[in-house]
Amino acid sequence: METVAIITLQIIVLGTMLVGLFGLLTLIIPGLTIIWVAALVYGLLTDFDLWSGILFGVITLLMIGGNVVDNIFMGAGARRTGASWLSVGIALLGGLIGSILLPPFGGLILAMAGIFLVEFIRLKNWRKAWDSTRNLALGCGWAGVTRFGIGIVMIILWWMWAFVI
Repeated sequence: METVAIITLQIIVLGTMLVGLFGLLTLIIPGLTIIWVAALVYGLLTDFDLWSGILFGVITLLMIGGNVVDNIFMGAGARRTGASWLSVGIALLGGLIGSILLPPFGGLILAMAGIFLVEFIRLKNWRKAWDSTRNLALGCGWAGVTRFGIGIVMIILWWMWAFVI
């Protein structure tokens, strides 16, 4: 590719990645996936070599891990207060359904409602149910911070691929 075309492509890819990164601050935009797709398009248009393939592989693993970190952090937060596996499962199911049917905040709202209701029915204690709900929400917050950090690492790896290697 010509230099002007490469520079234009790099600007577009970086801009797309930054949209994905800042999209992580919302609950509606799948930012890590956007960053990954931008890296994939860059690789397809510039031809992968050994090092870019390795870096893209790491970027792919980070994207996959970052996209499941929500579930791990939210479930761990709720389990820390003694929430049952059933309530964590209901919360995850509610989060999935809410994310699809009621974006941008439906997933979090239904996850919190699900864990609260199951824990309240199970324990007959609204304070303990609320503790599990609060820790689920805190886990979601920590997952967001973690996803943002993963997004930065993904962009740095692409930067190394595009400008250093």
